[in-house]
Amino acid sequence: MTEKSPGERRTGLLNGIAAYGMWGLVPLFWPLLKPAGAAEILAHRMVWSLGFVVVALLFVRRWAWAGELLRQPRRLGLIVVAAAVITVNWGVYIWAVNSGHVVEASLGYFINPLVTIAMGVLLLKERLRPVQWAAVGVGLAAVVVLTVGYGRPPWISLCLAFSFATYGLVKKKVNLGGVESLAAETAIQFLPALGYLLWLSAQGRSTFAAEGAGHAVLLASTGVVTALPLVCFGAAAIRVPLSTLGLLQYLAPVFQFLLGILYFHESMPLERWAGFALVWLALTLLTWDGLRAARRAAVQRARVGAPRTAPVAAPDPVDV
Repeated sequence: MTEKSPGERRTGLLNGIAAYGMWGLVPLFWPLLKPAGAAEILAHRMVWSLGFVVVALLFVRRWAWAGELLRQPRRLGLIVVAAAVITVNWGVYIWAVNSGHVVEASLGYFINPLVTIAMGVLLLKERLRPVQWAAVGVGLAAVVVLTVGYGRPPWISLCLAFSFATYGLVKKKVNLGGVESLAAETAIQFLPALGYLLWLSAQGRSTFAAEGAGHAVLLASTGVVTALPLVCFGAAAIRVPLSTLGLLQYLAPVFQFLLGILYFHESMPLERWAGFALVWLALTLLTWDGLRAARRAAVQRARVGAPRTAPVAAPDPVDV
């Protein structure tokens, strides 16, 4: 990647803030769709997201990837896995927000980087630096403290973190762009989702037409809510350094956490504060170690006179 101008970097930064800001504020949107249940909202999200991304791809005329994907059964199989895992992630998140568990849902995206590192060690046999091991250890301690605080394991957080970490791992192997990947995944989700919506309608349990035009428009707008932040993320990913995106990704769970406390008035007893504090300590260690490693790599490149290059891929967006 060539050096970007200050204007380009500023545009990228604003797009990154917009993307993660929208993901952070999305808990305000899902309650607007009641009385639709989480399953109906999820199905509408799948159906309308495909419509939005198809229009976007028609506009930019990017279709070559689709033919290549269809000729590669292994990559297509991975897309099916990604679609299944993100379906679980979306469904749990929508249910959590509309059931009064916004804070616990935000925890899932706080601990996601720690889960991703743990999966890298267990599945990819990656080696960790001492500070990374310390961060994972502190993260495990946080889960124990939160289990005591909640009186049960934080299942919502763990489900969101593990499903999204798995999704990120699969997406890296598929190596498709954000909009293209969403198009492929929602194409797989489309028929089951549409079938479910038709079944709901036949049972007289659909809220799409029963709750008025405004409700129908809100359900249809789930496609925009899903895809628009991804478009902004894509604009940011090609303009700002990976380290900047890595820091911006914490905006989303921070906003979600603050909404849960200040807007939804969810309770936060002392044990939960202690658990969250440990999570934040682990993320601080992880971020500090990542920035230090990036700085050392930059110094090493400068010493050997290597050309400045950018990472191949940006971190996966918080697809909530």
